[in-house]
Amino acid sequence: MQTQRLDTSPAAIAHAAELLRRGELVAFPTETVYGLGGHALDETAVTAIFTAKGRPASDPLIVHLAHASDLPIVAAATPPLATQLAAAFWPGPLTLILPRHPRVPLAVTAGRETVAVRVPAHPVAHALLVAAGVPVAAPSANRFGHTSPTTADHVLADLAGRIVAVIDGGATPIGIESTVLDCTTTPPTLLRPGGISLEALGAVIGPVQVRNRPPAAEQHGLASPGLLDRHYAPDHELWLFSGPPAAALARLRAEAEAALRAGLRVGVLLPDDDLTFIHDLPVAIESLGPANDPATMAHRLYAALRALDARQPDRMLARDLDDAGLGRALRDRLRRAAARVVEV
Repeated sequence: MQTQRLDTSPAAIAHAAELLRRGELVAFPTETVYGLGGHALDETAVTAIFTAKGRPASDPLIVHLAHASDLPIVAAATPPLATQLAAAFWPGPLTLILPRHPRVPLAVTAGRETVAVRVPAHPVAHALLVAAGVPVAAPSANRFGHTSPTTADHVLADLAGRIVAVIDGGATPIGIESTVLDCTTTPPTLLRPGGISLEALGAVIGPVQVRNRPPAAEQHGLASPGLLDRHYAPDHELWLFSGPPAAALARLRAEAEAALRAGLRVGVLLPDDDLTFIHDLPVAIESLGPANDPATMAHRLYAALRALDARQPDRMLARDLDDAGLGRALRDRLRRAAARVVEV
């Protein structure tokens, strides 16, 4: 199968929408990352998503809608809290966990009676959903567990020949996945940090509990995507140094020097402000942007990880980031991408 690269013209979007209605898979940009879309109410299409990604059936999919008013198509109930959140944050990078409507295949929800739903803000995603006229299940458009895609080139690097088409809408603006909030618990539970911060949610709805790890055993599948310990990972191993910034950077430099003495190729991923700590070492470097600008770091994270990975280092080194605002999501992604977390 040859994967078509489509532009964002109305004709191309109409073609992609027809492909989705026929049960084919189409990757498309959202404001977070590129999604791999399939007709959410077509079990054959849903199964094809799992096959194309190599994704386990225990990891649920997020259903994308054109409008909040479409919620009754996929959700059996919409609690007042969900209505309040939709009014505040949709369209946007927030996924809500709601009771599943029986028409949604259990394959979408990993066998659970809840469904993950969001309304994306990206104009291409919105135009595609409107044109398709059906709910679209769309995990990130990459090999399962690999670094998420923020450009069409990233999608093709992972899935060329496995999907029919990708709409090339340029780089995604946010660069990390949506926040996932479980609205079936009291208080609601943050399952995955993302493009909407915990602080922003709390300002609208009050207390939110944080679930840091899923239970060791679930009766069915996971409640949300992005909960596995290892995820978003580059092909080459990433070591993450966690602790006070100065101490973490000192340990990172020491490990870089030791690896270089051992003849290893070393790659380093750091905010701009930290690069002076390793500028004199013969290492490959990818910058995340200013340390005081988490939005820029989020936008660059996956592209920088992929670029550093492509330089084929034997070991990649990075520093953990602050756990506040969008930094919570950045830390989450780095920790799940890391083969080893070094606490200092």
